[in-house]
Amino acid sequence: MRWKCHVAYDGTHFEGWQAQPNGNTVQDFIERRLATLCERPIRIHGAGRTDSGVHAVGQVFHFDHDWLHGPEKLLRALRTGLPEGIQIYAAEAASDAFHARFSATNKRYVYRFFEGWAPPFETRFTYSLKNFRLDEVRMNAAADRLIGVHDFSAFGANLQEAGNENPVKDLRMLKVVREGPRLTLMTEGSGYLYKMVRSLAGSLLNVGIGKLTPDDIAQILVSRVRTPLVATAPARGLTLERVDYPPEMSVGTDVCVSD
Repeated sequence: MRWKCHVAYDGTHFEGWQAQPNGNTVQDFIERRLATLCERPIRIHGAGRTDSGVHAVGQVFHFDHDWLHGPEKLLRALRTGLPEGIQIYAAEAASDAFHARFSATNKRYVYRFFEGWAPPFETRFTYSLKNFRLDEVRMNAAADRLIGVHDFSAFGANLQEAGNENPVKDLRMLKVVREGPRLTLMTEGSGYLYKMVRSLAGSLLNVGIGKLTPDDIAQILVSRVRTPLVATAPARGLTLERVDYPPEMSVGTDVCVSD
């Protein structure tokens, strides 16, 4: 039986999502908990491989196991024994055709900037710009150059290690919204290359402080070549907010969501 789960995590002290030999990733902790519950090794598959220090409120994973006690008891059992900073908040039965990564039709990320020094309770999730100030009008003008279906090789990283991943992505939204000293970069797309969102954030940051122009961003995109002009913003500002799937990938009412 296939199970689909939603998980949120504060990525500050984890070395990303994907399992690593040192065992200090979100996937590692969840798999260890599942192995205890199911009395055998369980492999989970996530919607995206967030980097070390990146957060999530809408990460999705699936696994296969003949759990006979329903989603409510599964959710309760999964949430017991996980470290602080990881919270599973929904579990449901899914179609056998569902895959957390390959069935996804849309992903939303946000990147948070703070002009000056962010309050202490925000610093883990926000990039403090200290003395820099951003021009969000220029940033949005540059963002407009990137929306659409393009080859985003210039904004990816380690493309050779990624194997056969298609660098052509459909970027459906990219915009910067300001609320006082807080600026939020919001993006939605069909998918993202390794470190692509952080590279978009770093590049638009350089537009905002005047190091690059919107036309520079357009030229970088069409070059399809990564250069030092493309900066990677720090991980702590980035959060995976949501992953969308076709409705037919669920199997009805067999779902439990925590309060």
